[in-house]
Order: sequence, then C-alpha cells, then structure tokens
Amino acid sequence: MTLLIDPGPSWGSRGAAVAGEDAELDPFVAIRRDLHRHPELAFKEKRTSELVADHLASWGYEVARGFAGTGVVGALRRGSGEKRLGIRADMDALPIQEATGLSYASTHEEIMHACGHDGHTAILLAAAKALADDVDFSGELHLIFQPAEEIGAGARRMITEGLFERFPCDAVFGLHNWPGFAAGQFGFVEGPAMAAVDQARIAVIGQGGHGAAPHETIDPVVATASLITALQSIVSRGVDPLEAAVVTVGSIHGGTASNIIPDSVEMKLTLRSFTPAIRNLLEIRVPALARAQAESFGARAEVDYRRGFPPVMNHPRETQFARRVALGQFGPAGIAELFQPRTASEDFAFFLEARPGAFVFVGNGDSAALHSPRYDFNDAILAPAAAFWTGLAGTFLQ
Repeated sequence: MTLLIDPGPSWGSRGAAVAGEDAELDPFVAIRRDLHRHPELAFKEKRTSELVADHLASWGYEVARGFAGTGVVGALRRGSGEKRLGIRADMDALPIQEATGLSYASTHEEIMHACGHDGHTAILLAAAKALADDVDFSGELHLIFQPAEEIGAGARRMITEGLFERFPCDAVFGLHNWPGFAAGQFGFVEGPAMAAVDQARIAVIGQGGHGAAPHETIDPVVATASLITALQSIVSRGVDPLEAAVVTVGSIHGGTASNIIPDSVEMKLTLRSFTPAIRNLLEIRVPALARAQAESFGARAEVDYRRGFPPVMNHPRETQFARRVALGQFGPAGIAELFQPRTASEDFAFFLEARPGAFVFVGNGDSAALHSPRYDFNDAILAPAAAFWTGLAGTFLQ
C-alpha cells in the first residue's frame, strides 16, 4: 500500500487550487492545505462535503450525502464477511482569526481550522483511497465525515437521523491530533478518555447606582467577584482528590462606565467531568452556590445550566484492539505510553454511547495548542495516521 497516490479525477475536475509550493506535495497534503485555505463553520461545510463526496464516489464508494445537512458517508463492501466497521472524521472549522502567516492560511475572515479537522478529513480520505485500491478485506466499511463537532451537535444529529440504521456498525473509531506529543505517536486510553462538558449562564442581579455611593446599591460586581472564587471550592473541597473536574469562568460582562454600579453582571461557565457522579454534583452545587452567594450580598442569581455532551468512554476491547494494530504497524516507539485522559471534550462521545468503539489520539508534535490562532496541523502525521486507519480496517474486516 502507498499513500503517495493520485487522489482521483474529481480533484482536477473541481478545479481546486494545487499550485506553487503545493504542486510538489503528496496529493493528500495538498488536499489538506486546500481545506485549510477554505474553512467552513459548523453545518456550513458545503464545499468540504462536496469535495469529500466527489472523491469517495470516484473511488467506487456508495456515497450518502445530507446526514445532519452536510455530513457524508462513504460505504464500501467486499467479500462475504458480515462484520461492519465505522471510522469517523470531523470536518468543521472554528470562528477564529488565523495568525499563522502560512502561505495556505485561511482565506476567510475569522474562520480557521484551528483544531486540525482539515487534517482529520485528509487522513480519512487518504485511507479511503488506499482501502479502495490496495487493501483486501471482507465486510462492510463505513467512512463517516461528520459536520459540527465544534458545537457538539453533528454526531448526535447524524445518529438521530438514522446513521446506524442505514449504515450499521459493529464498532466505530475516531481520531484526533494532539499537540505536545511526539509527531506520529499514538495514544490510547481505556474508559473515560475525554471529559463531559456542560455550560452555565449565571446572571447576578442587584441594584445599580452611583459609584460614589455603593451603600445605596446592591453591587452585583462585588457579588460576582466573590462567586468566581467560591466556585473553585466546589472542586477543591467537594470533589474527591483522586477524581477530576474543571470549573472555568470564561466570560464576565457587566457595567458600562467606571463610576456606575450596574444592575447586573452575567458570567458564563464550562463544567467538565469524567463520571456521572461528579457531573451530577456539579449540576447541583453550581446553581446552589450561585444563589446562596448572591443572596449573601443582598442580590439574587438566575442560573441557566445546560448539559452539553457526555465523556468519551472508550470501550476496553476496541481500545486494546486499536492499540495492537498500532503496535504491529509502528512498534513500541509508535505508542505514547504516558498518554492520559484529556479534560477537553468531543461529541464522538455520542457515537460511543450508541456503538462499541474507541477514540484514538495521534501526536501533532510541538505545534501551537488546539484552538490557538497560531495552530496548524502537522502534515508529517498524515501518512502514518492514514496507514493506521487502513491497518485497522484491514484487520477488523477479516
């Protein structure tokens, strides 16, 4: 099997830009950089999904478009095997202004691939081509190109629209690049691999007035400042030290001038956890503490607490299987043995609630962090990651 392959006639027929320095690249690196130049936000991945669907069709896949609006599934059946495998890649970008200065930087203002979904898409396309051309397997292969991971909506919508009824899977796998780990090394975590994420909006409502007479007001700014500190006690004093939770206040808005005490202050939080017990604790304690803390200042708190998506719970059997595949392909040097669960979140969790499977990590090297305006996917990991998918599919579908 080779990954330096002609991506097919649809590439040229679409007229996508592969010029200048990109002309000498691996075709799938060129595809990745084209996707990077043309990022699309959640549920708006029209160009990306058309590119994906055109390639898959040209390689002989049965192509289903329109899952969750812009989702694409490529199905390939060979032999008489009865096993069915799903592999997923996410496609959407983020509302971030790119600051990389790269020759292939985003051409769209305040939209960029700051999480590597351009790379994930190119990886699975490269694997799709290799599997169609060179890999002998027996069974059903379903390649799932998912929209809207960044807003936690694409996976759930694809499932509710009948993804697994139309394309049954005995197991489903996903992958994410991870900065800070050696480029091309693979990380595997059994059980909770990424955190659940929930959100809360808290409005602390007081009584505004002149900054020179705070005694005539109920100051929501001071109440909010106290609440921000108190919220951290939920983790430090309410969560078992051997467990994990994160309470982050990411947004605070209140007031318009230095000499005016406002009527209210609004804050927005994310809450992350790995177990149902801790998740439930946060959902109870955060609103209760917000109301009590506000009342202690004579104010009141309105809390809108919403569950996002669950933790990524890797199934042990499928995780061990994926690790054996990587170990067989790349040897011990290809495994990041110290890889630990991540407190970031992923809506692939919904796939793992519906079907057995595992979410795998691949090192991106010393790049900027995910969601940074200076982040870029490391093209050097595209080939080994695609080879991992082809090896996993060929081994599973025997």
